[in-house]
Amino acid sequence: MTRILLTSGPTRQYLDPVRYLTNGSSGRMGRALAEAALELGHDVTIVSGPVAIEYPRAAKVHSVISTEELLDACQRLFPQCDGAIGAAAPCDYRPRKVAERKLSKTGEPLMLELIETPDVMATLGATKRPDQWLVGFALETDDQRFRALTKLEKKSCDLIVLNGPKAMDALDNQVEVFDKSGSVVTSVGGTKDSVARAILRTIQDRLIAKR
Repeated sequence: MTRILLTSGPTRQYLDPVRYLTNGSSGRMGRALAEAALELGHDVTIVSGPVAIEYPRAAKVHSVISTEELLDACQRLFPQCDGAIGAAAPCDYRPRKVAERKLSKTGEPLMLELIETPDVMATLGATKRPDQWLVGFALETDDQRFRALTKLEKKSCDLIVLNGPKAMDALDNQVEVFDKSGSVVTSVGGTKDSVARAILRTIQDRLIAKR
């Protein structure tokens, strides 16, 4: 049995007590990956941002809100795991300053200064042990393969899954899985459940079985 850490869903970066930056991630891909991993007999721990879906009862679920909370939970849990799958869509930016009170309309443009949030998978990649593995996700609109391979190297991933914006809050997905050499080792489309099973088979064959 392999202990797998799985990130899923979006994160939120608050502007004031009621407004926040986020994205359209639903957590469906993360749920499908968790189910596929459980079907193979693995132990699954999920760190999830706010979602409306329910995760498998057999998985341990840690709920977070912000990208910083996602990183903190992953850093705490990853050392006890054999590998991690980063299917979450963390918000990449946060306001430099969060207003203590609700921002009211003034009739004038509102200027926001945004700064980058920490890179969760790159942080895990920089600290992983030789016996641990890392699978990242890249959602790209332009230069998709180039950007995915750049992320694979930057984040020290063993595999990276490339998909596009149509995957957001959808029932289906189309992905390519790349290894460290830049080769496509899996190309599959269909329901997120079937795509997740194909991804887990690739992880099983290329990463788990070889350790």
